[in-house]
Amino acid sequence: MNRQAQTVVLFLVGGAMVHAGTTDLYLRYVKAGLQPMVVGAGVVLMVAALATVWYERKRSNTVPDKEVHVHDDEAHVHREPRVSWLLVLPLFALILVAPPALGSYSALRTGTALQAPLAYPPLPSGDPVRLSLVDYAGRAAYDHGRSLGDRRIAITGFVALDAKGTPYLVRMALNCCAADAQPVKVGLTGEIPPVLQPDTWLELTGTYTDQRIKDPVNKGIIPFFDITEARPAATPRDPYDESWNS
Repeated sequence: MNRQAQTVVLFLVGGAMVHAGTTDLYLRYVKAGLQPMVVGAGVVLMVAALATVWYERKRSNTVPDKEVHVHDDEAHVHREPRVSWLLVLPLFALILVAPPALGSYSALRTGTALQAPLAYPPLPSGDPVRLSLVDYAGRAAYDHGRSLGDRRIAITGFVALDAKGTPYLVRMALNCCAADAQPVKVGLTGEIPPVLQPDTWLELTGTYTDQRIKDPVNKGIIPFFDITEARPAATPRDPYDESWNS
């Protein structure tokens, strides 16, 4: 790849990072707290590309644009293949197309990442009490529902159906970026909707149940949720849940 193509690719990579970091697109790749780093890295790449253009223009006043080698008194001019410019196309796809967040396919092939909470803060006010799926799962699995009592709980997540049709409500939790995302799964019982589609988002209202199973992938605990009401939910701005390690 010649220097011009390298500069264009560098500038577009930086532009893609700035675009992602100033919109919700970056949430498809990294946790929300890393937004300043995404934007900053993109700006650095764009500045580096512009500096390269300035340097090349200054250099062109004294160095020929073409690389010439002389062998046996015969000059040979070498040009870089134009096919290298095709490397720019995936960058346009990165800018124009938002990749989907990880969903049920990944969740069912990865063991639950549920961890024992460090503490169980008092539940907030309200009826129902709105908890993150990870918060509910931790209290149900490791506190055996003692901190939940008989309160009505509302949780949100996307649907996953295993090979037997067993339904789960899932949130993908991450440490840093989508590459390390792992699922936290909650089994469903009670008034389960008659028709469930994988990857659809639901808000469920219900109560704690002591039912639980072991995840077939890693033998981790999967607590259950006793549904009393279910309704469709919009895909959240941030599809990943960071509360498990915050």
